Amino acid sequence: MLARALIVVVAIAGAGAIVDVAARRQPAAPRSPLSTLPRVIGEWQGLDAAPLADDVLATLGVDDYVSRRYVRAGMPVAAYVGYYADQRSGDAIHSPRNCLPGSGWEPVASGVVPIRSGNGTVTVARYEIAKGTDRQLVLYWYQGRGRVVSNEYANKAWLMLDAARSGRSDGGLVRLIGPVVTSPDETLRELSSFAAALLPQLTRYLP
Repeated sequence: MLARALIVVVAIAGAGAIVDVAARRQPAAPRSPLSTLPRVIGEWQGLDAAPLADDVLATLGVDDYVSRRYVRAGMPVAAYVGYYADQRSGDAIHSPRNCLPGSGWEPVASGVVPIRSGNGTVTVARYEIAKGTDRQLVLYWYQGRGRVVSNEYANKAWLMLDAARSGRSDGGLVRLIGPVVTSPDETLRELSSFAAALLPQLTRYLP
């Protein structure tokens, strides 16, 4: 309900400003390449995953990304961070809710979870998926232009508002995936702990 209300407010307040946004478009804020994201984050050791195929990159329309497998005490976390410099050019962030089912994974449960980090507490999306007898847990959020957002509709509303107000439409998607071995709660604890360690690092990459 809050997300829908925000969209309505943005549409009304920003309609006039969007008309001349092209004339005052601002470049994305300076940032570090995602390839320089630390391979050691807290107690997790990272290893680069295989590069995404060209057709996948073309579909995503991403300007920069990193895909790594981080491990702590034998528990793996598949981490993906994608950055988009200008989402008004036709390339916009694809929601994991749409991409994962296309890979054969079906949703089992969803919700949100708070993550406490050095920057305070933020809310991220939680998504449990299944393929046959395999289970995985996904945490994801949208980050950029000074905020972390868990909801797709709220993220689009903020994108419209920021484009009208400052001329910026850069942003990113952060997605963490872990296998459910014993229980979803155990996997959630591990993913949440990694997310808390990762979030302070991301301000240099998703400004």
